[in-house]
Amino acid sequence: MASILSLTPHFSNPPHHPKNLSPFSLSLSPQGSLLHITRNHANASRLSICLKDEFCRPHYSYKLYVQNKFPRDIVVRSELAATGAAGDGYALSELKIGSQVRGACFYTVTAINALVLFVLMLVGHPLVLLFDRYRRKFHHFVAKVWAALTVAPFFNIKIEGLENLPPPDTPAVYVSNHQSFLDIYTLLTLGRTFKFISKTGIFLYPVIGWAMFLLGAIPLKRMDKRSQLDCLKRCMDLIKKGASVFFFPEGTRSKDGKLGTFKKGAFSVAAKMNAPVVPITLIGTGQIMPAGKEGIVNFGSVKVVIHKPIEGNDANMLCNEASKTIASALTQT
Repeated sequence: MASILSLTPHFSNPPHHPKNLSPFSLSLSPQGSLLHITRNHANASRLSICLKDEFCRPHYSYKLYVQNKFPRDIVVRSELAATGAAGDGYALSELKIGSQVRGACFYTVTAINALVLFVLMLVGHPLVLLFDRYRRKFHHFVAKVWAALTVAPFFNIKIEGLENLPPPDTPAVYVSNHQSFLDIYTLLTLGRTFKFISKTGIFLYPVIGWAMFLLGAIPLKRMDKRSQLDCLKRCMDLIKKGASVFFFPEGTRSKDGKLGTFKKGAFSVAAKMNAPVVPITLIGTGQIMPAGKEGIVNFGSVKVVIHKPIEGNDANMLCNEASKTIASALTQT
């Protein structure tokens, strides 16, 4: 059990100005069991505090007076005493560098895979438009291979509830929590032909953005209401023609791993088109590549929980049920 330090400062005569307060000086006894903390003030007392792995008590207690001469006790407690190690700082630094190196390797691997597989998509695109304009199964198969090859050297993906996925040709609205840039890679490994909703800027990224265009991802300007309406109309049109769509109802990535408030756009589409909503919980992606820290890849594993489809024509009900279902799996971790 970590020891607890209690420091209760006292001056026999109250200081009259903050300038009179000079810093503490610290020294450790040869045995390493006593820490001496001395106030460099003429009227300060000397403290000796035990650092053994047991509850420790202050050897001196004294009151500190402020200028209006009202007494006040100050207690400082630390639960970290005697728990550190000399090499901890170096270990944390090495861990950070290791994550950055893994991040650089991750983007190198994904770029190499994307360059090769993008050529296949580009060559097959005319035939895809001719025979499978809306689902684009060939492109999604290539994207699945790309995602699987990219993540395999860095983390494992465990999938639960595959039996809850609708048949491949059944149009549906898929929704999940959003924690990391790695969510897209993880979801592509499921091999379903859903269309992601993506920021318009993503389509400008070399190779990756172009591949998303070939996949039929739906562009969206977040703060543009007209763009939002066009996006929802296009989603309904795709469902009508047999394709599925994918939404992150939170609208942005969570920085603390907690589930944010769901927006109702996805559920309005599902309610109007009478399509099932398939909730998916992603666990672990935020620890491996946290939001806002896309340059690092930490060690870890990812779990995907596919829940039973939810059906209904009430957007509010669908939204609430999907949120509760996804949150329930998050709280179990």
